[in-house]
Amino acid sequence: MFDFTRRNLIKGSAIAGLAAGTNLLDFAKAWAQAAPFKAEANAQLNLLRWKRFVEAEDVAFLKMIDAFSKATGVKVNVSNESFEDIPPKAAVAANTGQGLDMVWGLFSQPFIFPDKCLEVADVADYLGKKYGGWVPSAEVYGKDKDKWIAIPVAFVGGAVNYRISSLKKAGFDKVPGDTAGFLELCRALKKNNTPAGFALGHATGDANGWTHWVLWAHGGYLTDKDGKVIINSPETAKALEYVKALYETFIPGTASWNDSSNNKAFLAGELHLTLNGISIYVAAKADATKKDIAEDMDHAALPVGPVGKPTELQLNVPILAFKHSKYPQACKALMAFMLEADNYNAWLVASQGYLTQPLNAYDSNPVWAADPKNAVYSQVGKRTLPVSGLGPITEKTAAALFEFIVVDMFASYCTGGADVKTAMANAERQAKRLFR
Repeated sequence: MFDFTRRNLIKGSAIAGLAAGTNLLDFAKAWAQAAPFKAEANAQLNLLRWKRFVEAEDVAFLKMIDAFSKATGVKVNVSNESFEDIPPKAAVAANTGQGLDMVWGLFSQPFIFPDKCLEVADVADYLGKKYGGWVPSAEVYGKDKDKWIAIPVAFVGGAVNYRISSLKKAGFDKVPGDTAGFLELCRALKKNNTPAGFALGHATGDANGWTHWVLWAHGGYLTDKDGKVIINSPETAKALEYVKALYETFIPGTASWNDSSNNKAFLAGELHLTLNGISIYVAAKADATKKDIAEDMDHAALPVGPVGKPTELQLNVPILAFKHSKYPQACKALMAFMLEADNYNAWLVASQGYLTQPLNAYDSNPVWAADPKNAVYSQVGKRTLPVSGLGPITEKTAAALFEFIVVDMFASYCTGGADVKTAMANAERQAKRLFR
């Protein structure tokens, strides 16, 4: 068994290595000599990742990349794009066979072009055996049928972010655990001019996250386990009516929000409850002018709907390598190196709860006990459904997500663009085009 006590997590290069850099480089050099993945001579990798939401996470990531390069001789060029811009950039590379070797993307990104992805079962087996096995939902994001096409690096957990004082003023001691109570809370917040707001624009993380949660919470799904389109249903209609009532309590403008809009509104004091990662709290703690917001913030899990069980959709961030890369072994080496304990423990600490582990051994990382406001994010990988809902992730379910079929269905009804029947029929038609 891997010895993962709190004492071992904190000591050595797990924390100090990223602070000073020396121990991390020493580890990287030793790892490069012993690891089963040997990079090709003179390898150079172009890696695309999403733009940071927590600066310390990005700093830790770049230090890790620097140590890897110095230890292996592999030059790694890292570029960053917003959540919304990752899919088209990745698609261009996949279709042209040029530009990028690796993409650290979102949700089901590898399933858009599974045949273009390098098989990485050896990396997945190596990490899984060494670190207590993969969280089941993480494995779903890494495997196309029985073939590993990506490594699920982390989850970017989503939870209810709220102002404690606003909740109390509205007559609530905590966020209700059921959808009916949650609606009453949002109504009370609006009445007090301390509104809630969830993204209903093309926000890849935020909008997809909460609309799928609420659809599933009422028993609605885009497809069944066999890929048959079932979105046009009484359960979906109930979800639409619920979201319309919720939308009426929202701050204006949510229909055009992207993944950073609610962060800005919350930190500006305009928004008092939303769905987000821990990045709002981290930013507030780091800004002397926002300390009052940080002290007045807390987090809660999304409520349970009529189906009677959690139905969250948490953002997985898998990394893939393209088959067209000239340096497949270097790609595999970097994937494995990223999730080794001497890197990953310190990286989780640096992310301050923004990233959540996909491997069971990291459950006891000290970041989850460092602040009670972090705790709700610690198990998001074990609470989430896959993005496909009932069935396996496929190229079709991945395309449906990135085309925002579910998001647009809710947005069209909430903003008056369609009635319930038309909104469902439009979503059904779009989905059947993909799932034919």
